[in-house]
Order: sequence, then structure tokens, then C-alpha cells
Amino acid sequence: MTVVYLVALAAVAASFSVLMAGAWIAQQRTGNSGWVDTIWTFSLGLVGVGSALWPIEGAPTTARQWLVAALVAIWSLRLGVHIAIRSAGIPDDPRYADFAREWGADSPRKMFIFLQNQGLGSIPLAFAIFVAAHMPGDGLRFADYLGALILATGIAGEALADAQLKAFRTDPANKGRVCDVGLWRWSRHPNYFFEWFGWLAYPVIGISYGDPLSYPWGFAALLAPIFMYWILVHVTGIPPLEAQMLRSRGDRYRDYQARTSRFFPWLPQS
Repeated sequence: MTVVYLVALAAVAASFSVLMAGAWIAQQRTGNSGWVDTIWTFSLGLVGVGSALWPIEGAPTTARQWLVAALVAIWSLRLGVHIAIRSAGIPDDPRYADFAREWGADSPRKMFIFLQNQGLGSIPLAFAIFVAAHMPGDGLRFADYLGALILATGIAGEALADAQLKAFRTDPANKGRVCDVGLWRWSRHPNYFFEWFGWLAYPVIGISYGDPLSYPWGFAALLAPIFMYWILVHVTGIPPLEAQMLRSRGDRYRDYQARTSRFFPWLPQS
């Protein structure tokens, strides 16, 4: 069994390397790095579905595998289409554009390395999907339905936050202002929060609660929310986005930072 899991892990790694090389080609040819996140989202969806349905030792595909595959596909399609529409309407993503200016003439090579690292960093997410889908047992448990509810809540919350931000930005009266309506009153990044929240579904599905040691691989699903929190809060999510917002909104954004929770929704400060 361990060998099968290691083979699956290697296949996931190789798939991400190839797919992110494709994202680099798209970025270089279009000059719009916004397509990087679009391709990454669809890539994770593709690899995630493949991981969920990966056959083990000729065993038939279980209901849990189909459930996890469906959850991954729905997440990927919703977010991927949203990012694609956004990317089509901008000349470039400000975060990646800042990287390109910093890297200068060496930008193509460093962007390729950056995207390969991004693919490497996606391995824990796909592996969490794999171990959750392959939790032993044919029928669905309460934990499986709870995991589906958690992911559905994450998708719905993120979609609502995205819709509120879009509505705010398309109103000419809000030009130059900071979005602080709806979910954005409670968190400076509610879309990121709900994205992270959805990844809690996989450890909920993957861990065997009656006898945890009967399926120790299930604990590997915890990598998904841990890794996603680190990426969103400390690496490619909040830090570059808030730096860009401070440059474009200045004191208005500083005031927003002072009264609004950074990540987890909380009561706004006076």
C-alpha cells in the first residue's frame, strides 16, 4: 500500500511540473500573468480529480472517491472561471508584475522557477485529496457529508465575497475607495478565508475517527489547510496584495487595516 501511495505522489509531482510549465508558456506569450492563477486552479482541479479516482490494486471506485472528485471539480470550475474572467479584463496581475519588475532581464527564467516551485507547493493539496478519497470503506459516513458541507460553505462564501467586491468596484462612486461592505467589513480578505475554510473538508473526510491508527495516511490530509493558510496569509496571498493596496490606496487602506481583521472574520474595530 505504501508503494502505491508513493507512486501516486510521484505522478502528482510530475503532473504539476508539466502543467505549470504550460502556465509559464501562456504567461510569456500573452504577457498577462493573471492566466497563471487560472491555469493553476484548473491544473489542481484536474490533478485532484485524477488523484481522487486513482485505482488502487484493482479495487472498484468507491462512493467516497466519486464524492471527493465531484467536490474538487466544482471548486476548480467555480474559481477557475472567476479568475479567467478577471484575467481577461486586465493587462497583467499586479502581484506578478511587481515580481517581473524586480527580476528585470532575468524575469523569464525566474518566473519559470517560481511557477515550478508553485507546482511543487501544490503537491500537499493534491495528496490531501488523494488520501481523503481513498479512506477505506465503501459507504459514505457522516464525516463525508460534513466535509461536503464544509467545502460547499467555502465555495459559497468565496463566491459571495468575490461578487461583493466586483459590485463595489464597478460602481463609479467607489473609485479610489476601499471595499468595506458585506463580508469585507469583517475580514480584509474574506475570499481568502473561505478558500482556506474549504480545504478543511479533506481532513474531515480523510481521518478515520473510530480507529485513527487504522488509516494513518488520513492525517496527511491536514497538510491541505495548513499549507493553504501559510500560502495565503504569509506568502503569495495577503503580503503582496496588501503591499499593492497600500501603494494604490495609501491612508485609506491603512485605516481599513486598523479597523478590520486581517484574515479570520471578526467584529470591525471603531
